[in-house]
Parts: sequence; C-alpha cells; structure tokens
Amino acid sequence: MLLVENLNAGYGDLHVLFNVDVKAPDREITALIGPNGSGKSTLLKAVFGLATIHSGRVTVEGRDVTRIPAHQKARMGMAYLPQVENVFTNLTVEENLRIAGYALDEVNYQEGLKLAYEVFPELKAFKRRRAGTLSGGERQFLAIATALVRKAKLLLLDEPTAQLAPKLAEAMFTRITMLRDNYDATIVLVEQDVRRALKISDEAYALSGGKVIYQGGAQELLKHEKFERICMGLP
Repeated sequence: MLLVENLNAGYGDLHVLFNVDVKAPDREITALIGPNGSGKSTLLKAVFGLATIHSGRVTVEGRDVTRIPAHQKARMGMAYLPQVENVFTNLTVEENLRIAGYALDEVNYQEGLKLAYEVFPELKAFKRRRAGTLSGGERQFLAIATALVRKAKLLLLDEPTAQLAPKLAEAMFTRITMLRDNYDATIVLVEQDVRRALKISDEAYALSGGKVIYQGGAQELLKHEKFERICMGLP
C-alpha cells in the first residue's frame, strides 16, 4: 500500500529525516516508535504532503505521490490525523462529517456516513453537539470518523490515544484493530504507548535522530532482547 524510499525530509531548510525506508503492507498496521523528536510525526507529514521532501520517493499502491499536494491525496483515499486540532470544535459532529464528505455525491456521502457510524456508533447520539463539547476520546473518534466518511483506505494516525483515559485508550486500540480486520484499512500508527501499539501491529519501525534503527515484525520487537534500548532510540 505505502512505500517510502530513501526519504530525506523536514521543514524548509531544516533536515529531520535521513534516508528513511518504510513499507506499510496492505491491510496491516505498521507501528512507528521512537523517542520524542525522532522524526515519527515528520514522516507521517512528509507522506501526506505537509512537510518538505528534499529527496526520495513516496508511492501508494504503486503510484508516485511524492509531489502530490495533501488535498489531492485526501481524495485518493489517504488520511492524516494529527494529535491535536483534528476537528472543527465550533461545528457539530454532523457538520464535521458533512464537511469531510464535501467532494462526495449524496449516495457516496451516505455510504461513508453509515461506515463512520458503524465503527463509532456513539457519535450518532452526539451528532448535534458541537465537537468542542466532546471529551478528548470522543473527539479522536470523530477525527477518524471524518476519514471514514471519505472511505479512506490509508490512515496515518499520530498518537490517537494521547491524553486519553485508559478505558478510552483501550477503546481506541480496539477500533483501530477493527478498521484493519473488518474494513480492510491500512494503518500507519505513531503511538506513545509502545507496548500496546506493538501488540495490535503487524510491522514495526523504530526511529532515532531521523533514521530507521529497527525494522521487522511488531511481535518480534516486543520480544527483542534490546527492546528498551530500541524504544529509547539507543544503538
């Protein structure tokens, strides 16, 4: 689904990622781990077109999307969900979902809306509430639901459980797993709860200083004798 090759990227002249190679197989969860500042979020932004790519290539389903702007990638079935400011807090849940499907005809919008409510049924009861009145977990549910309205198949999730209570965080991990298992989604997941993220993931990459220092199976990383050092970005 996603192939990142020899990617050098950052913000303007600031270089953050160095010769990064990442492969996210179709209908699998690929975890990106590493300490703060290791380049995980920058990698997601570079893939989606929100960071400066100095060199390298990004392909999705075999198509080179390296220089395609973010709004076009959204129409191609890609979605990037940042940790914060990922919904319109002054609009209702229903209005957020309607805006997400602005480019769809009514039939496709209703199909996408049905999918969003299937995965996050609690949002249906809140559809006339302003997003700003929702809890942190409910807002994160809404953020992912906006991607489902567009029937996005490649989800780039940046710390979706950050600052959530344990019960809501567990619910989020359950929904992410459901999206892979029941809805054929391909997910690239950046998550601070490393152990929990790896438990639901298929593949894993560890970054440190903008470089990949580990790649392999997620379960193998959990059992790795140098697991703690890898998570801390140590050689």
